[in-house]
Order: sequence, then structure tokens, then C-alpha cells
Amino acid sequence: MQEILALFNFEFFRNAFLAAFMASLTCGIIGTYIVSRRIVFISGGITHASFGGIGMGYFFGFNPILGAIVFGILSALGIELFTKKADLREDSAIAMLWSLGMALGVIFIFLTPGYAPNLMSYLFGNILTVSQDDLLFLLFLSVVVIGFFAAFYRMIIFVSFDEEFALTNNAPVRLFNALLISLVALTIVLNIRVVGIILVMSLMTIPQAIANLFTKRFDTMMFYSIAFGFLGSIIGLILSYIYDIPSGAAIIFTLVVCYGIIKIVFLIFGGASVNNHKAEGIPLKN
Repeated sequence: MQEILALFNFEFFRNAFLAAFMASLTCGIIGTYIVSRRIVFISGGITHASFGGIGMGYFFGFNPILGAIVFGILSALGIELFTKKADLREDSAIAMLWSLGMALGVIFIFLTPGYAPNLMSYLFGNILTVSQDDLLFLLFLSVVVIGFFAAFYRMIIFVSFDEEFALTNNAPVRLFNALLISLVALTIVLNIRVVGIILVMSLMTIPQAIANLFTKRFDTMMFYSIAFGFLGSIIGLILSYIYDIPSGAAIIFTLVVCYGIIKIVFLIFGGASVNNHKAEGIPLKN
């Protein structure tokens, strides 16, 4: 135990600890939203489409993350536009923008003079190499996400999960849909550089699945998702130190094992998972 506590003497571990907390916070809130609305596939499309912005950043000489933010938000809004205005199936729009973003990223990286950067660092990330600038980005994101959901929580629930009724009441449905999907894109992109695409997607889905075993309330599910995400991240970091394995893989493994154990306990002792019921306050789409 003392050896583990001694890790906090190292700056890289303190940074990783803070990054894990803020990533769990932002992904816990946004992940609850996308899982409840069953738009996880959209977030995957945004994630890979943002590679186009990363490639453009390297080619034109500006911060790749800034390019990814712009490209990610535009891709998110493009998916909304194509599916509602262009009469295109949602999965087709996602696949098109997903492929376009990846293709542009590879092309611009190939055309960049000098040493070609490795895009795999954005795929897998490394939470143990988090810098002070990365933490500032995550702090900014945390403030924006918490502030937005705290200020507009009731409107978010109203617009997101009863859209037809909201339209009949002249609620700003299109505006909030655009703001929410843009916030999803911003959360994904700002977490990519820190923890990588794979871990971002895991933090947006696995803790929510665990939380959904205990509660069917949207607000409670957000808090549980944050807690389980952070707990899994810390345990994963400790396991990666003890067994000298990649931290991201250790965190994902920990989260999946936690879900499996808790699910088995529920099945053995007759605990009814809420996955088979509509969540209170969040009428999930059929």
C-alpha cells in the first residue's frame, strides 16, 4: 500500500490521476447521454472523422487538436444535417463521414514534409504522458460540460427524449440537438490526445452499462458512471504499474471485468437489471 501511495510523489502519476478524474467526469456525463439515446455509433463516427482535422493540423502547421475539434464538430453537425435534410440513413451518413475523415487524415499526413507523425498515438493514447497543457484542456472541458448540463438539464431531458412533444411546445429542439452533438464531439476530441480513442469510447459506454445495473434515473446514472469510470481508471493505473502493462488496456480490462462480476452477482442473487426497462425520465428509443 505504501508503495502505491508513493507513486503520488511522481508528477507523471499525479497528472495521470487528475486526467483520469476529469476524463471520467466528462465521459461519464456525455456517455450517459449518448448511451441513453442509443447514439454510441454516432460518437464512433465523430471520433474517426476527427482524424481529418489531425492530419490537416500537421500539414498546415497548427495544433492538430484544434483541427480535430473543428473537424469533429463539423462532422457531428454534418451527420445531423444529412439525416434530417438530405434524407440519408443515419448509419450511411456516419459511415461516409467516418471514411472521409480517416482518408483525409492519412492523405494530409502523407503529404506533410519531413518526419511523418504516428497517428496511432491518437488511437491508443497514453494517460501516463499527460502534460500540464492537456490537463488545462480537460479542465476547460469539465467546466463547459458541467456548466451546460447544470444550466439546461431540464431542457436537455425535454428536447432529447420527447422531441415531438418539445416541437409542439415550440422548444428550441434543433438548437439543442446541435449544441449537444457538438458537445459530444468536443468531449471526444479533447479526450483523444490524453487517453486515446479506444479508452474514450470505453469510458463512454462501460461505466454507463455498470451504472444501469443499479439505477434507472438519468441523473443518478450520470453520477454512478463518473464514479465507476474513475474507480476503474485508478485500479487500471495501479495494475499497469504492478504488472508493467499498458495503462489504457489495463483500465479497459478492469472496467469490463467489473461489469462482468457485478452482472453475475445480480444474476445469482436475483437482482433485476434495469436494462430491460425504460429508464425513469429518459424514455429510450425503440
